[in-house]
Amino acid sequence: MERAACGLSSALRLSLLHGFLFVIAGSGTEAPLDATTLDISSRRFRSEFLQEWPPSADAPYFDAGTPTNITGLVGHPVRLLCRVKNLQNRTVSWVRHRDIHLLTVGRYTYTSDQRFEAQHKPRSEEWALRIRSPQRRDSGQYECQISTTPPIGHAVYLNIVEPETTISGGPELFIQTGSTINLTCVVRHTPEPPTSITWTHGEQVINFDSARGGISLVTEKGLRSTSRLLVQRARGADAGVYTCGPNNAPIAATRVHVLSGEHPAAMQQGCAKTSLDFTLLILSLLLLYLFRYTFNNSPQSS
Repeated sequence: MERAACGLSSALRLSLLHGFLFVIAGSGTEAPLDATTLDISSRRFRSEFLQEWPPSADAPYFDAGTPTNITGLVGHPVRLLCRVKNLQNRTVSWVRHRDIHLLTVGRYTYTSDQRFEAQHKPRSEEWALRIRSPQRRDSGQYECQISTTPPIGHAVYLNIVEPETTISGGPELFIQTGSTINLTCVVRHTPEPPTSITWTHGEQVINFDSARGGISLVTEKGLRSTSRLLVQRARGADAGVYTCGPNNAPIAATRVHVLSGEHPAAMQQGCAKTSLDFTLLILSLLLLYLFRYTFNNSPQSS
């Protein structure tokens, strides 16, 4: 072992000596080195003096089964994990890509942001980065790095989301008198399914036993909770703003228009036709003005 180390050291010293002689010999010439000579010199320097030794069989590596995409909720702790095999005397660090900020080194938290914490159990292959009370701005790519030469990394993408509520169909719904009002409310990204989802029409809560009748509600709870409201035989009094209010997510609202005559599509087509006619009128007047201006300023008219 000592002979191998000694031989390696001697070879390295000899290579460095050759490098210095090469530089000294090149500096004595008056003509500058062209790009081809520099490229050859660079390749020779890398091959002779900066030779990368092939990785050994006992080099550290990452467990490929570790998740690379993590979704967390605003305000709820999230944990990024990497597993390192055969670490030996190397160090594991976590780096945030957005600003190339070093967050942890080994078992120690390097950043001053107290929401970040290094987690590692002795003799364990797991090296974790825990974020207390994450915010939307914490979304992005993070990297678990091993202090090899050069360092190797395992990238993890973090997506921090907030609870959201939407009503399918958009902010407005147009229906004909006598048809069914069909509204579906979707609740996503809640820490747990909502215990209740309340529908209101204007200021009144919608119940099965309301005097209006013809109302049905179907609610399914899970990672993606839905609540479907059906109001049969719509009439003018059913128009207005409908809101969906989960107990653990923001509310969503939509305005329902109950039409007794023209279909909204026809209304939109009529509006578009009027706009087109007005545009053609303006263009015609503009062309007439240009024609008269050109005629009045022509040499013949003078």
